[in-house]
Amino acid sequence: MGLLGHTLVQLADNIMVGQLGTAELAAVSLGNSFVFIAMSLGIGFSTAITPLVAEADGAGIKSNAKSALKHGLVLCTLLGISLFGIILLCKPLMYHMRQPPEVVELAMPYLDLVALSLVPLVIFQAFKQFSEGLSQTRYPMYATIIANVVNITLNYLLIFGSFGFPKMGIVGAAVGTLVARFMMVGYIWFLLKSKTKFHDYVTGFNFKKIEKKVMHKIISLGFPSALQMFFEVGIFTAAIWLSGVLGKNAQAANQIALNLSSMTFMFGMGLGVAAMIRVGNQKGLGNFKELRRIAQSIFFLTLLLEIVFAVLFLLGRNWFPSLYLDLDSELNLVDNTEVIFLAGQLMLVAAFFQISDGIQVVVLGALRGLQDVKIPTFITFIAYWLIGFPLCYYLGLYTDLKSMGIWIGLLAGLTASAIMLYIRFNYLTKKLIVNGTT
Repeated sequence: MGLLGHTLVQLADNIMVGQLGTAELAAVSLGNSFVFIAMSLGIGFSTAITPLVAEADGAGIKSNAKSALKHGLVLCTLLGISLFGIILLCKPLMYHMRQPPEVVELAMPYLDLVALSLVPLVIFQAFKQFSEGLSQTRYPMYATIIANVVNITLNYLLIFGSFGFPKMGIVGAAVGTLVARFMMVGYIWFLLKSKTKFHDYVTGFNFKKIEKKVMHKIISLGFPSALQMFFEVGIFTAAIWLSGVLGKNAQAANQIALNLSSMTFMFGMGLGVAAMIRVGNQKGLGNFKELRRIAQSIFFLTLLLEIVFAVLFLLGRNWFPSLYLDLDSELNLVDNTEVIFLAGQLMLVAAFFQISDGIQVVVLGALRGLQDVKIPTFITFIAYWLIGFPLCYYLGLYTDLKSMGIWIGLLAGLTASAIMLYIRFNYLTKKLIVNGTT
């Protein structure tokens, strides 16, 4: 639920902005495509904190857990600021990406504020990953619930100019996201600080004393993890840009299907976090048979859950997209009808890639718990950029499949990733059981 909160912020933005028109929805999609790439690096990097904390917790060494949080906070803050700066430098690229001009003009001011919101978001991730490393997943969830309430309220007031507030359109959605993410950081720090069992972990930091060994450990785990997320989010971002080449309606349809898929993906990602925590605990205890059993149980649970989501997507493929658009608008009736039809086609493919997407992310979480990150990074690169992207590009731009072809390419990449990552996990755990060493 905590991970779902990030996606619910986007869901609220998309549904409310969609009432303004397909160009506005496409602009949010284009702006967020830049932010998603940066966010993947920030969130991926922060995941290094969880296995270190989980291992320290399993071994009963509290000082190591606090050290992982302190050094993680320093690195995440620096990374958040850097990502904000990089997005600002990359903004002019939008003019050279063959995107609809009206969409680019709307996306520019939106991107400024949402990019800034990456700074508090990545800092929040440090606290979140620490809390989850101690098996306390509720507190980040509470913070994301508060953030969503704030975001939806501000969206309603600022997008449409309700109750005397200025009507800011999609910029209002960006303001809501920015304020909500700053509140999220403040709330989780207050929540952890007020709990006796966490107080000593999150207070009394001596930031003057930075240990190179700990920094190196987090970077060595965090950088490959960031690249793994970057490769996956990168191919979905490429799908947004390729859809933009096909037109604003194709891009809007892609955004709807992507947003819905992202929501169900977060359930798989949440189970991936559970796998990372429990595998990290068992690694600290040195119990590799139990480690393998627990991980495979989580894999099976994920498979069952994703099959349920696949059925829901198949049954509701024409209804879900209608939630994003104002069907009573005569001015946008033709565009809205086309977007719903296109999104329905994409939902057919999305129904099947739910399963592959869920399996690959949960196995990846288990591998992170084992602190195995380098080989999985190569696996994700091969799956998404040597298999998935060429198919997306060719089927989307050079065949009659168009948008659907792009998503077939995504399905191929995710399936390849799931298979290769599971082979890696199976090999490693069998080896650990035989050798009985880490």
